[in-house]
Amino acid sequence: MHKHLVSALLVGLIFGLGLILGGMTNPAKVIGFLDLFGNWDPSLALVMGGAVLIGLVTFRVAGGRPTSLIGEPMRIPTNNDIDHRLVIGSLVFGAGWGLAGFCPGPALVAFGSGSLKASIFVAAMVAGMGLFEVIERARQKV
Repeated sequence: MHKHLVSALLVGLIFGLGLILGGMTNPAKVIGFLDLFGNWDPSLALVMGGAVLIGLVTFRVAGGRPTSLIGEPMRIPTNNDIDHRLVIGSLVFGAGWGLAGFCPGPALVAFGSGSLKASIFVAAMVAGMGLFEVIERARQKV
């Protein structure tokens, strides 16, 4: 097995375990966080804050390196543009997150546990990704 596949597997397992331990695979936890005027649950803010802090440190350290820990070239995104596609995509993501209580990572973890709601979400997510690809290819031909 290639070292980048092993690395990806380990990072994915750690990420999934973190989602489970943080309760992020439970849609009720997300819905509780978004319920600002009801029974608000701030625990998701703590999980997000921890992720942001770790991300800030990691990107700062990684940005100064020419290669990753497994020897691959660093490919850190440099685009900072905020355009209509980003804004619309963010709004659609947020609406789906609020309605379903899932975002892609936790949905895949919950899907792996056999959750029916997560299975429906993942099917809709894959269909949406496929639709996006069809639309993108059509746009590029024009």
